[in-house]
Amino acid sequence: MNGNQPLQGNKPYQKAGAVIVAAGACWGLGISFVGNVHATRDPATRLAMLERHRGLWVAGQFLAAAGTMAVPVGFVRFAHAIRSGPAKSLAAGAAAALLAGAPLFVVALADRASDLEGFAHRRGSNWPYLTYSGLHIAGLAALGAGLLLTPLKPWTGITAAASAPLFGAILAGTKDIPPFVFYLVETAVGVQLMRYEEPLAPSEDHTYAPRR
Repeated sequence: MNGNQPLQGNKPYQKAGAVIVAAGACWGLGISFVGNVHATRDPATRLAMLERHRGLWVAGQFLAAAGTMAVPVGFVRFAHAIRSGPAKSLAAGAAAALLAGAPLFVVALADRASDLEGFAHRRGSNWPYLTYSGLHIAGLAALGAGLLLTPLKPWTGITAAASAPLFGAILAGTKDIPPFVFYLVETAVGVQLMRYEEPLAPSEDHTYAPRR
């Protein structure tokens, strides 16, 4: 090596990003099983679709539940990887909100798997899902603010921060929001975390100086 070779950086958030991306993909795959049921308006038609594909539907809910619980783990790893300061506190707050909300959606997914008729007719309590959504939105707001305090590209934090009030307005106005919007934003953040390369400080440069 020669002394003019550029410093090689490291990727402090790569593992956290990989967990988030993998978990988001797992969630998306699970939700896509019998995916057109979500766009079907007629309850009787929804129920017939679910009964025809019961095994696939139940398997999909298990996959979605696994992804739901794994996404916050990725953000816990991200918060842990940040050295210190307000960014770390905000990232930890985001991870805490996602961790608190995830079990509520897992409960909703379990209900969907066990009570096809109830899901087809949109029966049952909606507060767990609304609470999960509210916590997710709070998590995105904290995550966006934290990301803006890190050296990552600004669009990463702006996207997360701007999505929070938008999703909050949708949830307040309609009392519902498709959860895939949360995971789209978080997966995009995960990809950026995987790609971010932190340059080494000069004192950490292990290249050899040319011999005189």
